[in-house]
Amino acid sequence: MEKALEGIKVLDFTHLLQGPFATQMLGDLGADVIKIERKGTGDSYRQWTFFHYRVGGTESPCYLAFNRNKRSLALDLKTDEAKQIIRKLAEQCDIVVENFRPGVMDKLGFGYEDLRKINPRIIYCSSTGYGQDGPYASRPGQDLMIQALSGLTTLTGRGDAPPTPLGTGIADQLGALNIVYGVLAALYYREKTGKGQKIEVNLLQCLMAHQLQEFTVTLNSGRLFERPLSGIAHPGQSAPFGIYQTADGYMCISVNPISVLAEVLEDEGLKEYDDPVILYDRRDEVFERIQASVIRRPTAYWVEKMLERDMWVSEVKNHLEVENDPQVRHLQAITSYKHPTAGEVRTVNIPVKFSETPGDIRRHPPRVGEHNEEILRELGYTDEFIEGLRSHGVI
Repeated sequence: MEKALEGIKVLDFTHLLQGPFATQMLGDLGADVIKIERKGTGDSYRQWTFFHYRVGGTESPCYLAFNRNKRSLALDLKTDEAKQIIRKLAEQCDIVVENFRPGVMDKLGFGYEDLRKINPRIIYCSSTGYGQDGPYASRPGQDLMIQALSGLTTLTGRGDAPPTPLGTGIADQLGALNIVYGVLAALYYREKTGKGQKIEVNLLQCLMAHQLQEFTVTLNSGRLFERPLSGIAHPGQSAPFGIYQTADGYMCISVNPISVLAEVLEDEGLKEYDDPVILYDRRDEVFERIQASVIRRPTAYWVEKMLERDMWVSEVKNHLEVENDPQVRHLQAITSYKHPTAGEVRTVNIPVKFSETPGDIRRHPPRVGEHNEEILRELGYTDEFIEGLRSHGVI
């Protein structure tokens, strides 16, 4: 079937997590993504992994996670020949995405003003940690630091624990979504007007924008959220909102009438707390009382019993348990593809479904420079010229 972004070409200068995740999403939707990498070592994320683990003994799972549906062109960008190749690609490309520190692309001669002269229709997205200028512009912009600076870590964890970051790179991933949102809007505008434009995204503002309700409360009330000692899952929520230990694991109890919970737990005394002010001011006390009841029986017992009353509850699952979840299986949310060195790679499937233009995994994450010859031939270069680039160390 036709792809939603079929015919759209992306010149991808991104590295690490945020930028590659954004361009991968564009690739999933059918765009032709040409990943520009350093000759030899390639994207820095190829060296990054957890537990010293490599898929198939060779490939970084972190790199594989964010680089499918792309082609790799590995160049020495400091050479005149490489610069000419980039300019030729820019003539044909619809979108450029880069996530270097401010000024890097301008120094290379590939900034927005440079490339728009070659292609006025180009859509150029720059993503940074803190914006293109200002007092933090030269700082390194990494996910954990953004979580800390944006206030997110002060909302997470127990009241007697230090501010706590989330267990995933949430700033990078939300930043990626904002890149895609901006690029797609710019594509639609270009369809109407023929005009390209520059888009700027920064991680700090993205993560602030995804704390909208928390900032709206604090900015207007002047009151900070206080994390409860019991670890209520959101610092602004009342009991029973949180994670509870059961006889064989953990479960989540979300927003529920305390009177109904009292009946399910067979604890009539809980009804004494049935007042919104009490449920907030004494939430640690309520949490501990619920915990004392819940720990007596296994998770499945409580989930079944509470779902019978249409309560907001769920099991707490680790990643291996998620794989075998019946709804996850039904959604086909786990998939796999073949990689030439890593073998079969299992991963999370594309989450958005389209009736007419479904996304799919057409290409494995490329090896460094895997598509050098293919891309250069498409630009009109001869095999003899390509061999000359190789012998001169350009590719």
